[in-house]
Amino acid sequence: MKINGNKRYHTKITTICSLILLALAFTACEQHYTPKPRGYFQIQFPKREYRTFDMPGYPYTFEYPAYARVVKDSLFFGEKTENPYWINVEFPSLNGKIYMSYKEIGAKGNDFQQLINDAFKMTYKHTYKAEYIEEKNISTPHQVSGLFYDVGGNAASAKQFYATDSLKHFLRGALYFDAAPNADSLAPVQAFLQEDMWHLVETLKWR
Repeated sequence: MKINGNKRYHTKITTICSLILLALAFTACEQHYTPKPRGYFQIQFPKREYRTFDMPGYPYTFEYPAYARVVKDSLFFGEKTENPYWINVEFPSLNGKIYMSYKEIGAKGNDFQQLINDAFKMTYKHTYKAEYIEEKNISTPHQVSGLFYDVGGNAASAKQFYATDSLKHFLRGALYFDAAPNADSLAPVQAFLQEDMWHLVETLKWR
């Protein structure tokens, strides 16, 4: 009986050890994955070159990038534009465009202060998604003044401006992308095109 008891004891110990070794083997075979940080494709930006927009009849001229195209905009939210001087500066390779709307101060009830108020409202309607809104003054030797808005966060339009001579001309621009707003992925493109927007404003001249 004693021998049988020892056999049972050794058998029990052997079984327990086997189970422990089997458990350790399964644990060693498990793969632990560490989530990789989200990455974005590297964008190759074009070389900066500019050309002049100088179409007959238009009340303004400016310089825009050679890698962009200027397209006349005849509709605004499905409605006919107020005048024929509304345009879009499109960047096909970067999937973005600057919507530019022109209004003549005093024409069709365009009160100067109201135009400024409207531009302010259109920018600040993004505040529910904006992390910040930074305003920078525009002032050039070509009788152009106004404000440039840098809107942080996942706002639909992160770069906007209005430019005017305070007497006759009022031009508003807003940068949009054909993509869902994502501050992280769009940040490099927005920074690149912001420089082009400033160049446009600084070369803007009235007729």
